[in-house]
Amino acid sequence: MITEHDPQTALDTRFSSPDATTTTWLEGREGLAAAELYWLSTVRRDGRPHVTPLIAVWCDGALCFCTGPEEQKARNLAHNPRCVLTTGAGVLHEGLDLVVEGEAELVRDDATLGRIAAAYGAKYGEEWTFQVRDGAFHHDGHTALVFRVAPATAFGFRKGAYGQTRWRF
Repeated sequence: MITEHDPQTALDTRFSSPDATTTTWLEGREGLAAAELYWLSTVRRDGRPHVTPLIAVWCDGALCFCTGPEEQKARNLAHNPRCVLTTGAGVLHEGLDLVVEGEAELVRDDATLGRIAAAYGAKYGEEWTFQVRDGAFHHDGHTALVFRVAPATAFGFRKGAYGQTRWRF
């Protein structure tokens, strides 16, 4: 199991209201864990961006998601593991938008996959119950690869009293 540590935290005053304060990593991490929908940005072999919505869970200090081995995002990550996951409220004047930059690591360890599968079930319900075997998720005759993205850098964009916090790990 991966342990988490507190990142370096800084408010970027160039993009923040004069009265803004930093957002704590605890609040950022809780926002990442609670979000229902995320946007994954990857890069195709020819350099074009690829963005897709997906569901994910926070487990062992990282955002974890699954995808079919032939899906575009899986092919992109096999070529270039650097990616960005974003989530937020989708409104202008309230809430906290979050961005995680990192490298997607393919998870093959069945014990880790078991923890991630349990997190999916707890968060999204029995519709998202996966069997774990042979280093992957299995559901209704389909196989899914599981990736984890531990933050290298993350950003919190507070709205209302606008503040941009950067967390470096």
